[in-house]
Amino acid sequence: MIVKNTAARLSETVRGIDTTSRFALAVLALASGVYTYLGVRGLLDGSASFVFFAAIIYSAAVSVAIYAFWTFMIRFVPLVVGGVQRAALFVTMAVGCAMIIAMSSWLNAAALAGSAALEQHLAVTLEGYVGDLDAAHGNALAAQSLLPDVRRAAERFSRLAGDERENGALTGTTGSGSVVQLLTQMSAQMTELGTTITGSREQVAALLAKGSEHLGRMRELVSAPGAVEPRADQFAAEVVQLSAVIAALQETGVAPSVKRAAADLSLGFIAPVADGGTAGLVIRQDRVMETVRNSVAAQSVALTAAAEEILAEPKVEPRRFVPLSTAEAVLRYWSDFVPSWAGAISIDLLPVVLVLVLMIVHDAMRREAGSMEEAETMTAAEMLRAMSLYRQMTAAPAPAGAANAEVAAEDDDTRETFAKETPEATVTPIDVNQRKRGEGPVRS
Repeated sequence: MIVKNTAARLSETVRGIDTTSRFALAVLALASGVYTYLGVRGLLDGSASFVFFAAIIYSAAVSVAIYAFWTFMIRFVPLVVGGVQRAALFVTMAVGCAMIIAMSSWLNAAALAGSAALEQHLAVTLEGYVGDLDAAHGNALAAQSLLPDVRRAAERFSRLAGDERENGALTGTTGSGSVVQLLTQMSAQMTELGTTITGSREQVAALLAKGSEHLGRMRELVSAPGAVEPRADQFAAEVVQLSAVIAALQETGVAPSVKRAAADLSLGFIAPVADGGTAGLVIRQDRVMETVRNSVAAQSVALTAAAEEILAEPKVEPRRFVPLSTAEAVLRYWSDFVPSWAGAISIDLLPVVLVLVLMIVHDAMRREAGSMEEAETMTAAEMLRAMSLYRQMTAAPAPAGAANAEVAAEDDDTRETFAKETPEATVTPIDVNQRKRGEGPVRS
């Protein structure tokens, strides 16, 4: 009965899984090559045959490189014992892993998540254009906030003109004189400005509806089934039309017109000549018209300041849609596809685990072999020689020279016989302590 130690069992196990390790490396390298081919095909331009053969050659080179690299690491790293040499191999393995990620893993990720990354790019671009359309619409409608003030001023001037005409509320004299004429003029200007502001509202609404239609078609293209490349082309066409709508919205804003009209209220103020029949009425008319002038100037300053605040709002900068390839989209939106990156990298770097396992197993084998006693590592040939010498030593004494010659001859015969019957490569260590415990005869 042969009792094997831990080192021997580990050694047999390592030899047993050698085929499995080779097969696993080949499958992983092949899988990486396939996904690398899919990733490279999306990056190359040219005829179909050129793209096919170029992608095949690149993916084949990647598969061979990955298989050869990890084969070297699995063979050499577990056998190296020295700390400096092992550290150098670890550094080499780290550099190799980085090169594998650079030449293969990101292409694998592009193959796994390329279409989803392109759709993500379209969705992000769509959200950007939604914000641009809302901002342009808000800027175009900002001047609408001035409409209540303009209408209120127009009504005030109109009411004062009516009171002056009917009751002489300002000058004390009823009738349509220069004061009524001036107040009517200011009311008409304010009403005209309000009409300008109101008229832009319909145009802004029409542009907003047109932009919303383009956004609706863009949303359909983002979520539609099928290949993403044709949808991306149609998306780009919709982007061009939507950009034109946004630009038109920014040109539709009436804030500049309101600012100019408000400035004209003060700068273009023309007071009529007092036409009172008496000197007292003329003086009262001049005073009222001066008061109206001051009121108009104050209204002009207020409207101008409000218009300037609207114009100070940042304009919507033209957004440019840049089509991306699948690989570029995966790199740009990598944080949204962490599972795909993890799978792509794991395919290429899984052999690291195999290398570490074999390194630990070989270290355990070396420790077990170093701690074994000499008797536990005695071969059958050494046992036979020892027994032969023991029998000769316990036999009848013989002359020194003859005894030595006989021992040497018998030892040579024993060695020859055992070498013929038991090749050295198949010699198995035995446990001599087993015989001492009475567990049976020792067999080789």
